Amino acid sequence: MSEESVPHLLLVDDEPTLREPLAEYLSGQGFDVTEADTAAQARSRLQEMAFDLALVDIMMPGEDGLSLTRHLIEARDLPTILLTARGEATDRIVGLEIGADDYVTKPFEPRELVARIRSVLRRMNRHEPVGEGDTALYGFDGWTLDPTRQRLTDPDGVLVEITTADFRLLKALLDHSSQVLDRDRLLDLVQGREQHMFDRAIDNQVSRLRRKMAREGEEQLIQTVRGGGYRLAADIRRFTPGR
Repeated sequence: MSEESVPHLLLVDDEPTLREPLAEYLSGQGFDVTEADTAAQARSRLQEMAFDLALVDIMMPGEDGLSLTRHLIEARDLPTILLTARGEATDRIVGLEIGADDYVTKPFEPRELVARIRSVLRRMNRHEPVGEGDTALYGFDGWTLDPTRQRLTDPDGVLVEITTADFRLLKALLDHSSQVLDRDRLLDLVQGREQHMFDRAIDNQVSRLRRKMAREGEEQLIQTVRGGGYRLAADIRRFTPGR
């Protein structure tokens, strides 16, 4: 999504009396909305076009929203907000555990949903300016991070696509490599405290970055410290390109 482009949302809900007015409202708020009434139709839409974020109802006939959400996150790396009518916390917790970025409980205030959508999109924005003036590279365990161009290359020299959120998380871990960073500290370092942020957002971002940096037969560089938070398990050096 470029700074000038209209965010494209995938709205998945089997109830037309909610889905259709919500799609119209979101369109009026500046979003491009594609509707799907089942998980199967959503999967078909994903084959046809690209999206910036998905809104997924948990309770649907056939494949439920949690199963679809798992696919969106693991296979598509697509930011997802859950829509749920259930009063119990179980579904919401499961959804956050598998990587959903946020949730709203029906009935919800549409303006609140818009605020949450924009908050998630800000965190995942791939084109936000970062790192200007910092030309020294980070080298760690064969990996290289270029903060000026926001480029990450693996030990084989292959470019790994990362979002701005990925970059900020990795840079925070690199800049504080001698410390164990808990969720609160990482939230402050990565994006600051936003109105609709919750601690699990950091866990979700760590999981995404781990998947992108996973190498077969090797341990994860980003380690979870029980009761503490996260740390980067690697020796780090700063160097100037060409030296």
